[in-house]
Amino acid sequence: MHESWKPFLKSEFAKPYFQDLSKFLHQEYATKTIFPRKELVFRAFATDLNEVKVVILGQDPYHTPGAAEGLAFSVPNSQPIPPSLVNIYKEIDSDIGHHANPRGSLANWQRQGILLLNTVLTVEAHRPKSHSGHGWETFTTATMQYLSATRPHLVFILWGRDARNKKSLLDTSRHLVLESAHPSPLSAHAGFFGSKPFSKCNTFLQANGMTPITW
Repeated sequence: MHESWKPFLKSEFAKPYFQDLSKFLHQEYATKTIFPRKELVFRAFATDLNEVKVVILGQDPYHTPGAAEGLAFSVPNSQPIPPSLVNIYKEIDSDIGHHANPRGSLANWQRQGILLLNTVLTVEAHRPKSHSGHGWETFTTATMQYLSATRPHLVFILWGRDARNKKSLLDTSRHLVLESAHPSPLSAHAGFFGSKPFSKCNTFLQANGMTPITW
C-alpha cells in the first residue's frame, strides 16, 4: 500500500471492528480457499491517495480461481475476460468509441488515478458474498467518507446495490457521483447499459483541470 494511506489505514486497523475482521480472515485463510491472495487484498491502496481522481466501487471479488487480483473488476491478463468486464468494455465502446485495454487487467486504470475498490475485499471460493457482514462494509464506508472529506473533485462510480448504498456518504456538492445497475449480465440491462459513466467522468475531470482517463 502507498505511504499516503498509512494514517487512515493505521486508524482503521486499530478499531475493534477491524480487529474482529482480522481474526475472521485469519481463520478463513487458514481453513478455506479465499480470494484474492492475502498479499493482494489491499492492492487498490497502492494508488497514491493524492493522485486519486476516480473511485469505482463494486461488490465483492471474483470467486473463481485465478480471477481476483485485488482490483475491482480486474483480472490477470492470462485469464479470460469475465462477463461483467465484457459489459464494461461494451459500454465504453458505446459511450466513447473504444476501450484501450486489450485484455482483463485494469492496472492501467489504477496507474491513471482510479481507485478500484469493492465493498467487500475478500470472498470464499465459489461462494459469492460469503464475506459480507463481517466488517468489510464498515471499512469501505470509512474509506469512502475519508476520500469524500479529504480530496476535491472526485468522480465516484457506484455499480450495483451494495455500492449505491454508499451514495449518502458522499459530498455531492464537491464530487460527481455516478450510479447505475451492476455490469453483471444479470443486471446490466437494468440501467448499466446506456448510463455513459465514462464520458461523464472525463467531462467532469476536464472541467476541473484534470487529465481525462484513457478508458
